[in-house]
Amino acid sequence: MEKKRFAVLLCAEDSEYVKKVYGGYSEVYVKMLAEEGETWDVYKVARGEFPKDHDLPLYHGFVITGSSRDAHGDDQWVHHLLSLLRKLDSLNKKMLGICFGHQILGRALGGKVIRSPSGWDIGVRTVTFSPSLPLALSSIDLPSRLSIIECHREEIRELPVKAEVIAWSDKTGIEMFRYGDHIMGIQGHPEYSKDILLHLIDLLIQRDCIKDALAVQAREKIAKWEPDKEAWKSLCVSFLKG
Repeated sequence: MEKKRFAVLLCAEDSEYVKKVYGGYSEVYVKMLAEEGETWDVYKVARGEFPKDHDLPLYHGFVITGSSRDAHGDDQWVHHLLSLLRKLDSLNKKMLGICFGHQILGRALGGKVIRSPSGWDIGVRTVTFSPSLPLALSSIDLPSRLSIIECHREEIRELPVKAEVIAWSDKTGIEMFRYGDHIMGIQGHPEYSKDILLHLIDLLIQRDCIKDALAVQAREKIAKWEPDKEAWKSLCVSFLKG
């Protein structure tokens, strides 16, 4: 039997804390998604590391991660990533985008990403699913709503042509989208623990990205609500490998 091979397109820069405690963000994704007998490669695309064109057919699927950078930005690596995602779409490769990955997939396919007019979304939020889930998820007994960790201030404002909203929240209209049965974006962070989110809140305060009042509010949300991590794991694995 052919050994399945996947790639993480790492768009984030690891903090010292995440490296020390979790082995880096790529390990957080691999821990959530990898199963015995699979090969997982990591490409640090934010540092200019990209898979070669001749290697793309080797992969069964790709995961595009979160990032502190803007998905509507003009960094050279962002444009390189946009080109790669369009190429993978033409090859009909499975792609799962998380947060920045969700947004950059939307942009690559022709949608529009903006800074949210309602500001940051940080904490735990409930999203509601549409009945129009990808075929790969049709066998999962999903509830109509799930809670997920959020940490973003950008959002997809306009979907690509042929894309479809498959989940929304009271804060963000496009929490998830599908594009055919091979591409899915998730605005929230199914891979995050509360500990990682609390660490990110501290970093955002240090960098003057958020005010103390917003941090207090976010910590209160985190204390009150639990993300449905196992359900999200099942959803992500089933989509990527279904």
